[in-house]
Amino acid sequence: QVQLVESGGGLVQPGGSLRLSCAASGSIVGIYTMGWYRQAPGKQRDLVAKISGGRTNYVDSVKGRFTISRDNAKNTVYLQMNSLKPEDTAVYYCNADINSNYRISNFWGQGTQVTVSS
Repeated sequence: QVQLVESGGGLVQPGGSLRLSCAASGSIVGIYTMGWYRQAPGKQRDLVAKISGGRTNYVDSVKGRFTISRDNAKNTVYLQMNSLKPEDTAVYYCNADINSNYRISNFWGQGTQVTVSS
C-alpha cells in the first residue's frame, strides 16, 4: 500500500508564508510526477503546481509566489507559499504518480487546510 501524508497547513495572515510537505510511503519502486492541487468550498479541485523530471509548472495565479520542490531521497514534495492571499484559502491536496509493485497508479493525500485571513 502507498500513502501520501501532507502536513504544514494552518491559519496565516495575508502576506504571510506557509510550507506544505507531502511524504510518500509504502511499497514504492519509483515516483514520477508529483503535484499540489487545491479545492475551495463550493469549487472544483484545481492544479496549483506540479514537478516532473526537474521541470515545474504553476497555475498563473501563484506564479512568483509559490515554489514546488522535491526531495527524491525522502519521497517528499514541498510547496513553499509566500505572499499568501485570502483567495489562496482552500484544502490543499498532494498528488503523485507512483510505481508500486511495478504498477503505476495515481495517489492522493488526505488534504491539509490552508486559511489566509486577518
